[in-house]
Amino acid sequence: MPKDEPISHLASPGASAAVPSDGRLPVQREIGFVGLGHMGTAMAANLAAAGHWVIAYVRRPDQMDKLVALGLKPTTEITDLFDREVVISMLPDDTAVRDVVLGREDLGIAGLASGLKRDAIHLSMSTISTSTASHLAREHARHGQGYVAAPVFGNPDAAKARQLFIVAAGALADVERCQPLFDILGQKTFVIGTDPGHANLIKLLGNMMTATTLEMLGEVVAVARKRGLDPKPFIDIMTSTMFGGRVHKIYGDKIVTQSYAPGFVLPLVLKDVRLALAEAENAGAPMPSVNVVRDRLITGIARGYGDLDWTALGLIAAEEAGLKVAPQVARN
Repeated sequence: MPKDEPISHLASPGASAAVPSDGRLPVQREIGFVGLGHMGTAMAANLAAAGHWVIAYVRRPDQMDKLVALGLKPTTEITDLFDREVVISMLPDDTAVRDVVLGREDLGIAGLASGLKRDAIHLSMSTISTSTASHLAREHARHGQGYVAAPVFGNPDAAKARQLFIVAAGALADVERCQPLFDILGQKTFVIGTDPGHANLIKLLGNMMTATTLEMLGEVVAVARKRGLDPKPFIDIMTSTMFGGRVHKIYGDKIVTQSYAPGFVLPLVLKDVRLALAEAENAGAPMPSVNVVRDRLITGIARGYGDLDWTALGLIAAEEAGLKVAPQVARN
């Protein structure tokens, strides 16, 4: 299958539940899901809407009514996921994913690796380090299970609209079994090989391209404002000519309108920046522009902007330029 071709769509939810000859998961199967934040909830709800029974693991019982209303089957017992063919995780960081896979002996909590049946697949859609991805893949293999890394590009709105871009890596047979789920969750899937760490590296480096673009957008908009120039026509000209990509168009407008509504909040961006810088250091390849972004994020969090979207890099750039800016967080 060519890497740049969109994946075929899942059969209709009314199709037979028998296992297809191509090995893909049939419709209306029980899928486990861990990580019901903004992204995870939207993704799990889409799976349920497509006909899957989604068993959603949550730690807090007060979340259950909301999830039931979305068509999910919530549980506070992770052991309820152990009989599922596929368990999807969409968690915030390496520690959370390790705890779910390896368990917490000190708390008496079992992990997916020891609990899932043989031939089950852990579909990890979290943004984590390549070393953690490789470690978890080995741990699942030791228990006769599959591990597919499939981080996504897109925000919660894209997740709701099934417009995510998915980067998948793992044993090809396991990736193929997960393909119907990718078809539901995203608009396009890129299969980039068998090493799960490569999918996570692509995700981290892609996020750095976006983060440095946001930093540059914030800087040039600050210069325009200080020189008395309305930044909107400037951004309109740039995005209509030399810089017509998604990031420049979508985030350029948000920075101009000073819209910093929570989406990809600064602490999570900083987590990804640190992971990417560690990957770069291990490779002996400096990323000085990413170091600038790291310092800006630390500054923003110290100023109390930790709940804002990464478009707040524009807010920080404006403040550093001496501009008085009132953060707007109600706009998307």
